[in-house]
Amino acid sequence: MGNALPEPRVGRHSARCATAATDAAAERGALRLRLHAGMAELGLDTAPAERLLDYLALLVKWNRVYNLTAIRDPLAMLRQHLLDSLSIVAPLAARLPAREGARWRIVDVGSGAGLPGVVLALAWPQAELLLVEPVDKKAAFLRQCQAELALTNLKIAATRVEALGAAGPAGPFDLIVCRAFASLADYANAVEPIAGADTLVAAMKGTLAPDELAALPPGWSIVETLPLRVPELAAARHLVLMRHLAGAPGEPSARAASH
Repeated sequence: MGNALPEPRVGRHSARCATAATDAAAERGALRLRLHAGMAELGLDTAPAERLLDYLALLVKWNRVYNLTAIRDPLAMLRQHLLDSLSIVAPLAARLPAREGARWRIVDVGSGAGLPGVVLALAWPQAELLLVEPVDKKAAFLRQCQAELALTNLKIAATRVEALGAAGPAGPFDLIVCRAFASLADYANAVEPIAGADTLVAAMKGTLAPDELAALPPGWSIVETLPLRVPELAAARHLVLMRHLAGAPGEPSARAASH
């Protein structure tokens, strides 16, 4: 009797592929449960959850090559990127102008890997979003997201927001938003050319520093500072809402009482 023949290579390959597919499905299922729970805690409709998971899968895949974020673990990305970005959806929706279909015009400044811009585009499919990102590899990733997720409500500007202002984009914008972009003063100066009198300017922040709040340039007013609750995340998060006081250059900023 001869020795048993070795298992065909194609069989081993197929088994590995099947195992990998099973593992991927199980991981996505676990992420889905956490995402649904987090969105429910935030009072959000879970309808965009599957597309948010598709975006997360793209972020995980491209991050291996392009180093888009220092966070590598998909569950940590879910918590610190997706849920963090989703935490501003309800507060902003309550403060943006009432409009049928939520057809807001939004700019995400320094969008990076699409946070919060891609998340907002998925949460608000009728809104029009412009993602401003000057780093080539990040802008390329945003274009990939635009194509693979069929985000027809999203455009990418691979430039600095200051250059965008000089080019004179069509306005007005309802909302300008940033996440970990710069100090409030630098942010206000950068977006001033595209901020109209009715534009809500929002900054996602961690712990608020009183000196930073007090350092706004003339002509700017802080409307509200809102503490944010991010599911599964114990760290401090805040949303700072500002407006540019058109026609008041050189005058001290008025600061409304924060909540």
